[in-house]
Amino acid sequence: MTINSDWGEWWIREEINGADVEGVSLWFLGVTGWAIRTPETTVFIDPYFSTERDREYIARMPPVPMEPDWAEACDAVFCTHDHRDHFWPPSFGPLLEHDGASVHAPAECYENHDVSDIADDQQERVEPGDSHEVGDLTVHVRDGRDPDADGSVTYVIEHEEGTIFHGGDNRPCEAFHEVGEEFDIDMGMLSYGTSGRIRMDGEVKRRKLYNDAQDVVEAANALGIDRLVPTHWRRWRSIQADPGALSKAATTFEYPRIIEEIEVGDRLRLGQPGIVPPAWIDGE
Repeated sequence: MTINSDWGEWWIREEINGADVEGVSLWFLGVTGWAIRTPETTVFIDPYFSTERDREYIARMPPVPMEPDWAEACDAVFCTHDHRDHFWPPSFGPLLEHDGASVHAPAECYENHDVSDIADDQQERVEPGDSHEVGDLTVHVRDGRDPDADGSVTYVIEHEEGTIFHGGDNRPCEAFHEVGEEFDIDMGMLSYGTSGRIRMDGEVKRRKLYNDAQDVVEAANALGIDRLVPTHWRRWRSIQADPGALSKAATTFEYPRIIEEIEVGDRLRLGQPGIVPPAWIDGE
């Protein structure tokens, strides 16, 4: 399976591979995908670089910013659930070519996809309650609720600079309250979208696919997220949402205190609020 970047090599060369990192930096890859770097560790979460349509009638909206074999480092990949735009071997397989790298995902991911090209010792099956040490990061696996997935987890990433929650496509549930009680979360990613118009058996049906604005705010308060980063809202054509609506929905709630509306290629720093867009490279 061939993956072609819409941006060529300039972004990953200058941003991820070439960045000076202090503390923890995160680059948004699109959908719910992230590259996360510290001075000594690099992990990817839900990387998805497909340029193909998942189904004939569903088109990808955001660009593909990189090809996975261009990454100069990868210590581990973590995937939240079995949907192709979160767990897809052609996307993360090349990342596992780095020494010691493995993919961590629920068992259902391996059962529902062809992973024959991934070495057995690079396949880590995760369950809620697990914890994994990856360099100077500790990644905790916790429960979630995604009614559209066969198996789904969330991740809590701890570093001396702070704590990150990655919610995948999970929706408000009791597990979020448990995570909020267990951890002091500085930054959290939650999927945000609208109901989709889906053609099934020749008919167009409407079905809820992701968190709406009230769901996101409810989840943020259960988790105690200070800095909220909504994701997935531009993933699919005809299934898009306005992150600006989240500020209004959160007006009378304690959390989130900051909402950061990111685009593909943007960089966030855990220790400092604010979005850092890619820099213009003179002559390119």
